[in-house]
Amino acid sequence: MMDNMTHFTTFTLMEPHNAKSYRYIYFTCFLFLYVMILFLNIWLSVVIVLEKALHEPMYIFLCNLCVNDIYGTAAFYPKFLHDLILNSYVIPSYLCALQAFVFYTYVLCEYSTLAVMAYDRHVAICQPLDYHSKMNKFSCSILLSLCWVIPFLNMFIAVFLSSRLKLCKYHINKLYCDNWSMVKLSCESTVINNIYGFFIISFYFCLCIFIILSYIKLIIACKASLECRRKFWQTCVPHMLTVINYVIAVFFDAMYSRYGSNNVSESFQNFLALEMLIVPPLANPVIYGFKLHEVRKRIFKSFVNIRKQ
Repeated sequence: MMDNMTHFTTFTLMEPHNAKSYRYIYFTCFLFLYVMILFLNIWLSVVIVLEKALHEPMYIFLCNLCVNDIYGTAAFYPKFLHDLILNSYVIPSYLCALQAFVFYTYVLCEYSTLAVMAYDRHVAICQPLDYHSKMNKFSCSILLSLCWVIPFLNMFIAVFLSSRLKLCKYHINKLYCDNWSMVKLSCESTVINNIYGFFIISFYFCLCIFIILSYIKLIIACKASLECRRKFWQTCVPHMLTVINYVIAVFFDAMYSRYGSNNVSESFQNFLALEMLIVPPLANPVIYGFKLHEVRKRIFKSFVNIRKQ
């Protein structure tokens, strides 16, 4: 470590409960989770890419969701598994900044993709005659680019603002690095970081409101015909389940990170921290894969073809 009022070269992370006794059990469980996340998301992505029938905006955005889940979980699982094997929970400051950057871009890209998917379903059900003109290749490419570019720019600025702070602490009370945990280690004023953080929260809160309003309009529109109701239940319910889970997870994790009490149990802290890295990456391919008829049909077809070989 370096002396006070300077940048520490190394941070210590929270050690899992009874890590010395249970670290091999933890390792096995988290390795299994990571393998399942990779398997499900890669398989669904490959099916969507290879099947021309699935080259529609809705499925392309779903593929983007899967790619983002692979990207986001890569920031946590390999490092955590490495720490469990070595029983050493430390991280260099530059890797901590990188982990925070990847984690937050993953979260923000997920939100952006869910908003784009809500817009896609809104146009498909409420404006079916304009769907192919509004959701053409060019507009889909722009929307996909925005899903990645805006989070990357937002988090580049946020991590840069955090890295310029002078630190007087070196312990991060979490299993992984996040931007706000890094900010809390500072000895100096974090007003600029707070203002910028609330700007990002406000922007994505507006996206959340947009998603909610889109589904309210969809529910109202679907009362008009049986065909609309069928399309809503088939394509929108999986999306709504994903949105609800993600919004709740992000909200509680953000509120605890900023305003959490020391009286909260370590198990509950870890649950809030890990929920976003376990449930959405596992649930997204399962929910969409089994609920969407075309995806389900193509997945079973690919599975049968593999068994025949």
